[in-house]
Amino acid sequence: MTNYNPAINKLDIPRRILKLPIDERGYPVPKFIKWIDGKPDFRVADQKFLQRAMMQRLCWLCGEQLGRHMAFVIGPMCCINRVSSEPPSHLDCATFAVRACPFLTQPKRRRNDEGLPEDRIDAPGIPFNRNPGVSLIWVTESYQLMSAHNGTLFRLGEPSLLKWYAHGRTATHEEIMESIDGGLPLLQAAARAEGPEALAALNLAVAHGLALVPGA
Repeated sequence: MTNYNPAINKLDIPRRILKLPIDERGYPVPKFIKWIDGKPDFRVADQKFLQRAMMQRLCWLCGEQLGRHMAFVIGPMCCINRVSSEPPSHLDCATFAVRACPFLTQPKRRRNDEGLPEDRIDAPGIPFNRNPGVSLIWVTESYQLMSAHNGTLFRLGEPSLLKWYAHGRTATHEEIMESIDGGLPLLQAAARAEGPEALAALNLAVAHGLALVPGA
């Protein structure tokens, strides 16, 4: 039997994830991860696979064909602007990710940018370099592609299911609101820079986004 990391060994690992290689720590290596010098660099997305995933409707995590329902793993800020910088996944793959990924399950964990490849391409859109502490699985049957100055973004369709997570388990209302309150000033600053119309549109989006928070 494969030796998975003790932190995830007791989780329900989807059969598609079981097909993936594992790294030296015992974590499955998602399909989108780029391998550099024979090792996976979890900080770098494989741009060739990104194009394949978009063109062939492949799961961002396991690499297999998607069905009708698509699950985006996003942060609370994306619940407001309804935009993702990453393609969708299967629901079970996405659920495993928010329960297993060290960055997603440990709110105090920070991104390590040391020694990044010089040819690395940053995610499109305006980056918020923080750990939101809360993840949202947004399940939808549709999305639209949007051109950004440095790539392509995904405009999320109406959700058929929303699942909030923190620390690898269902997030509380307080945890969700704390994350939103911490990130909202970043969106507000970007909107103010664009002008009054952008700020008014953001205020409307915030109202719609908050209505999706459980217990609101």
